[in-house]
Amino acid sequence: MKIDREEIFRYVKEKYNTSPDYPWERDVLSAVLRKSNKKWYGLVMNVRRSVIDEKGEGNVDILNVKASPLVREILIGEGKAIPAYHMNKRLWISIPLDGGISFAEICGVIDESYELVK
Repeated sequence: MKIDREEIFRYVKEKYNTSPDYPWERDVLSAVLRKSNKKWYGLVMNVRRSVIDEKGEGNVDILNVKASPLVREILIGEGKAIPAYHMNKRLWISIPLDGGISFAEICGVIDESYELVK
């Protein structure tokens, strides 16, 4: 089932007291999730589907998070994530929010990213 970005925003508000930050005037859909020290632990973007699947059409929301090497390897291996779009591809992954991953898994990777970001 497709994951609504608003579900993610409610989760991080309840757990980390984080509200999405929209830092780009020309991109009102990209929302940064920041810790109190201003470091990013997540980024929700709306991108061309061809960014994650060269045969894809239309747009899709994605979540960029920092991930441990093991989680990164597992999620990419299962086809649930790709090396990060627009971030350090060695440390971050992009997860399409189109139903390929459960909300519980999304919460887990958000929690890990929050802990990994210093």
